[in-house]
Amino acid sequence: MLRVLYSLLWLVALPVALLRLVWRARKEPGYVQHVGERLGTYGNLPAAGPWLWVHAVSVGETRAAQPLIEALLADYPEHRILLTHMTPTGRQTGAQLFGGQPRVMQCYLPYDLPWLVRRFLRYFRPAAGMLMETEVWPSLVRGARVAGVPLLLVNARLSPRSFRRTARFGGAATAMYRDFTGVLAQTQGDAERFRALGLASVQVTGNLKFDMQPPEDGLRRGRLLRQGFGARAVFAATSTREGEETLLLEAFSRWQALAADAPNPVPRPALLLVPRHPQRFDEVAAMVTRAGFSLQRRSALGDSAAWEQAGLPEPVTADVLLGDSMGEMALYFAASDLAFIGGSLLPLGGQNLIEACAAGTPVLIGPHTFNFAQATEDAIAAGACQRVTDADALMRAAAAVLGDAPGLAAMRGHARAFAVLHRGATARTMAALARVLSA
Repeated sequence: MLRVLYSLLWLVALPVALLRLVWRARKEPGYVQHVGERLGTYGNLPAAGPWLWVHAVSVGETRAAQPLIEALLADYPEHRILLTHMTPTGRQTGAQLFGGQPRVMQCYLPYDLPWLVRRFLRYFRPAAGMLMETEVWPSLVRGARVAGVPLLLVNARLSPRSFRRTARFGGAATAMYRDFTGVLAQTQGDAERFRALGLASVQVTGNLKFDMQPPEDGLRRGRLLRQGFGARAVFAATSTREGEETLLLEAFSRWQALAADAPNPVPRPALLLVPRHPQRFDEVAAMVTRAGFSLQRRSALGDSAAWEQAGLPEPVTADVLLGDSMGEMALYFAASDLAFIGGSLLPLGGQNLIEACAAGTPVLIGPHTFNFAQATEDAIAAGACQRVTDADALMRAAAAVLGDAPGLAAMRGHARAFAVLHRGATARTMAALARVLSA
């Protein structure tokens, strides 16, 4: 009965969902491209497989899926990889990572109506499906079970807050998760919460993000960008979300006063500000200017590949460099002496800090990290990360770390060691998939 009610609600909401695509396309035109795919129409893609299907909703999940997809390509040479998304930025990230790989095809997942799901599954007939992290759609999961498509929830996480919300649905939530062939959890805590919902087929495989290797060309070009800042320290604020930039810029304007308490006060560093969502780049640029800071944009510096031949077109002399590009996080981290990871000053759950650590960049993070709780606590325990309570405390901590050269060097080493220590999730995930495919 609940499934019928859910489908009816989706049917009523479908026109609204389509109108929302048009609304969002005002800032991000990609939302009105490939609309047919969201309705289960895939005639522009080859149906012939065999397919292994990975669903990665947006940018973070797509990047996390990279080591898994590379392993699938290597271990299953007779298969094509179907990579599905829900957002244009996720699709763009997938194209950047795999656009030159002819065995990787991309499309949007259909809306979660049973007949659209059936159309999708009948067209591609995947040998197995892997949904990344938290992307659980009831009709999709049930449809895969009915169609005989083994479905794994991989790199799975379930925060305490999400667990409480899910548990309110009682047996309906348990029945939905039991339609998965297996759940491969990031941490023991995630696994325990899945088991508390009544699931038996749960195992801990670790976090795929630890297996993401920062691209060497990105790191190399980031070091070139770092040279453009000259003698100034560079403090990055990455993956910032709406509402956080205002707090950061206000605290940054008070740097001298906030840094005065540091044992070795340092001049105000350059701020490398990287909003999480590209549709907000212009909005954040205007924010920086209104706050009275000078601004340069990463996009004005040209193609980073050219820097290796001719150097930067101009030095970075502004107070703030806006990171208004996609797919260059390794470059941004390599250009930074210290990084703040956004989504954590406000109760948004935080973002992935592993990529910064893998680049050897120490991390500061806010109080709200419930989406990445275990990784954050492990990074703090390893000496790779420090937690702060608010934006003022963030600037005080940044001043203290940047003013302590030996301590900063030690944090860099701890960051790299932390990233290396927790690798191996890809191999464990591939072993679980092999068992499913051979069953």
